[in-house]
Amino acid sequence: MMKLRQLHGSSLALAITLALIVKALILFGLWKAFFSAPQTKHMRMPTATVEQHLLAPHPPPESKK
Repeated sequence: MMKLRQLHGSSLALAITLALIVKALILFGLWKAFFSAPQTKHMRMPTATVEQHLLAPHPPPESKK
């Protein structure tokens, strides 16, 4: 009986380990495909301009009548 529990526990640990490895590989692949290198390395914007654009209140959309 002890041998069966030990075997079941190790197969569960193996399944969890393999699932985590697969997930890590998928995340790494997505990061490499989309986020590892910007399209233009020389493109820089001043921080103040970005903050002003993101934090500025936007006017409500005009209703079309």
